Amino acid sequence: MKAMILAAGRGERMRPLTDHTPKPLLKVGGKPLIVWHLENLSRAGFKEVVINHAHLGSQIEAALGDGSQWNLQIQYSPETVALETAGGIANALPLLTDNGSKNEAFLVVNGDTFTDIDFAQITLAPNMLAHLVLVNNPPQHPNGDFAIDAGMLINQGMPMRTFSGVGVYHPNLFAPIKRGDAAKLAPLLRQAIAENKATAQYHQGMWHDIGTPERLQALNNLTL
Repeated sequence: MKAMILAAGRGERMRPLTDHTPKPLLKVGGKPLIVWHLENLSRAGFKEVVINHAHLGSQIEAALGDGSQWNLQIQYSPETVALETAGGIANALPLLTDNGSKNEAFLVVNGDTFTDIDFAQITLAPNMLAHLVLVNNPPQHPNGDFAIDAGMLINQGMPMRTFSGVGVYHPNLFAPIKRGDAAKLAPLLRQAIAENKATAQYHQGMWHDIGTPERLQALNNLTL
């Protein structure tokens, strides 16, 4: 399975830190956020990673290179204008599927999170379009996004949990999106739920959404 790290966001809420540094290169524990993901992907056995970028993307390429220092092969999917989550993934599909195959699932990770999710333990069941990792609701998102019912992802239930930004997807999930168009992920997930083609798992370990300078500072204050 290939993996994709989403790194194209402008990071408006992280300003002024992101005025001159792309958010995935902001440091946690002395290392860029995105490097923690690369290390975890390598540890989980991944070999090929795609990274999309827009804002200050050349800095990301310069910092990470071809990925060989993590025993990875990195390819980049540059975006002139950020295409949002689903648009960015759809734009990168030729890099995520060998020879245009429509049957290869791939892992996607938000570049602005910090987590100990074991990427090796996330798979997509046959005939499914999406499998998400859900986590406990952080203070800034108390109502959550989805719930789990017997392993299936559902829109409403108890308890509601937050989407971690980590998921495995089938290329067909993105069939409605024209390559190069901006598109959000949530409507595609809601449609997959309606078709009973989305599953989920609950992660109780570490997960942080690095959305503001204060959250970044709080995470750096922890012993990592």
